[in-house]
Amino acid sequence: MADIDALVAELTRTEKLALVRGAEDPEGTATGYLPGVPRLDIPPLRLVDGPLGIRAEGERSTAFPATLAAAATFDPDLAREQGAAMAREARAHDQDALLAPGVNVLRVPHCGRNFEYLSEDPVLASDCSRALVAGIESEDVIATVKHFVANNQETGRTTVSADVHERTLRELYLPPFRAAVEAGVGSVMTAYNRVNGTHMSDHESLLSDVLKDEWGFAGYVVSDWYGLESTVGAANAGLDVEMPGVPSGPDDPDEEFEWPDGIPDGTRAGLFGEPLAAAIDDGSVPADRLDDMVARVLGQMARIGLLDGRDRPGELDSERHRDLARDVAARGTVLLENDGVLPLSDDADVALVGPHVHDAKLGGGGSSETTPFHSVSPVDGLTDRAGGPVTSARGIPEIENVSLFDLLPFVDSGHETDDSDGPDEEPSLDAAVAAAEDADVAIVCVRDATTEARDRDSLALPGRQDKLVEAVAAANDRTVVVLRTGGPVETPWRDDVAAVVEQWYPGQADGAALADVLYGDRDPSGRLPVTFAPEESYPTSDERRFPGVDDVAHYDEGVFVGYRHFDASDDEPTYPFGHGHSYTTFEYGAATAVSDATVEVTVENVGDRAGRDVVQAYVRPPAVEGIDRPVREFAGAQPVALDPGESRTVTLALDELALSRYQDDWTVDSGRYTVEVGRSVADVRTTVTIER
Repeated sequence: MADIDALVAELTRTEKLALVRGAEDPEGTATGYLPGVPRLDIPPLRLVDGPLGIRAEGERSTAFPATLAAAATFDPDLAREQGAAMAREARAHDQDALLAPGVNVLRVPHCGRNFEYLSEDPVLASDCSRALVAGIESEDVIATVKHFVANNQETGRTTVSADVHERTLRELYLPPFRAAVEAGVGSVMTAYNRVNGTHMSDHESLLSDVLKDEWGFAGYVVSDWYGLESTVGAANAGLDVEMPGVPSGPDDPDEEFEWPDGIPDGTRAGLFGEPLAAAIDDGSVPADRLDDMVARVLGQMARIGLLDGRDRPGELDSERHRDLARDVAARGTVLLENDGVLPLSDDADVALVGPHVHDAKLGGGGSSETTPFHSVSPVDGLTDRAGGPVTSARGIPEIENVSLFDLLPFVDSGHETDDSDGPDEEPSLDAAVAAAEDADVAIVCVRDATTEARDRDSLALPGRQDKLVEAVAAANDRTVVVLRTGGPVETPWRDDVAAVVEQWYPGQADGAALADVLYGDRDPSGRLPVTFAPEESYPTSDERRFPGVDDVAHYDEGVFVGYRHFDASDDEPTYPFGHGHSYTTFEYGAATAVSDATVEVTVENVGDRAGRDVVQAYVRPPAVEGIDRPVREFAGAQPVALDPGESRTVTLALDELALSRYQDDWTVDSGRYTVEVGRSVADVRTTVTIER
């Protein structure tokens, strides 16, 4: 490997500055670009968007399901495979660093970016974060974990301050980032927001003291795009790279343009150019800080083989990547309700209804938008699989897609959207109802509309989709509703339908994966990584907490987010964390403690179909006077696939985070911990105690 210190010593200051500030990519495909130093055979470094697949400008790639769908599998091994596949596709597009994964904890159910994230729980988010990073880095691509830290809303994201206690930061919001560091992440991207009054790009206590010094992060810290607030403050705080480094705005420099809420001012760029040189000259930034910034970038370039000419072949739209996209989409599908209508019989007469049944739901809007080589709509997927007739009807007008790029008229996303490519027909509610009346089963596909830079106004489905579900359910008592959402939504009609399926944003394999689950070719093995509940019952329904008052969002709910809140309150969730039905039945034996950090339980498939369960562990801590702790904390899970009559002993390692609390330092209280083992936070099958 190259001698980084010697290489830094050979660089001129101008060359060093070029390695810490983005520039225009001459090929026009990268999201961010560092030009390299030809004189010393230092090649360019290309950074590309990629939480749901590679967003190289104007190019195509495999459109994987939303990150939230991968988390719903509760299977880090599968997440690791997806990370590795995305990295191979990045290499195929000649990109070196992937701007993924997003690991922010889901605090606000309305957040427009929840589909890019992992869970309301820090242990599950950490497990998936660690796996995605390990997968990306295993293929000689730099993973970039984002958005550090407490970026839990898009409303006012460039100005809002997350006022959050250190205990809450340590126990809830920092763990997925620490897990990424432990997995060898090469880069960390700062969030736009402030934390306790300080912009993250200037936050020395979090960037230097915690991330670099305490956790030992050896990679580089990169700003979010146009997210650099100062030169001196950022450089001294520990920020290493400014992106994109070049200004953006209307083509006419004299045109007045008011930057929308949530969109950073693209004309503010180049703060790590001449201003940084001047700051070094006047002593406000030490010269060795620039050397450290450069060494961190070069160190990661060396680690992935850029400095030694290592061969890094890529892989694009391969059969195994297509199969993986379909596998993740199917495995992440959650069966929320089922009154015996599913799985469908092969010869069922099916009415497939919804404004977008001819479109694959690729993802949400913004920097994660991906254009696949091909995609499968629900109509195509079910028609290809069905043995009986499949009739389709839109029923109501399409739901308008929303995107970050719609807010910037001078920016082209460079990618196709999932706009309809179905038949040109006038939607008719009467036609949809008639189709449902004539069918054995009616399937209604509905969706929300989410994007980076905007939060949802409501958890209700947009448009007239609730009315569509109600009308179809009134016409056919065997109605299945398929949700394709970026997070929780309200389901006011759930008592009137026979089944409810949550598919998230399934990506290019949409219809094929849906058919796999609906016809029972795959057991619905997804589980909820986030609680579904009435809008007003979440802790962030208080305006002070979200969106905040006077640009301050008060995190005074503390660690009581998601199921922790519902456990501690009188509010009842609609569907609890970890919930999900199967097409078969599982019985649990008595749990036993193998050690003070491991428990075992025997699980048997007592049904007549093969199935996959997700065995979950939750820990109830001992009471400590003066300390308000959650009733229970998720401690780990293990998926298990069983044939009819098969049983298996499942070992669950209890994550130390679930046993710990933070008060100036980490503490595991002495006493008896009750470990609950079951199928969700609300479906406990057996318990065992451990002593600490």
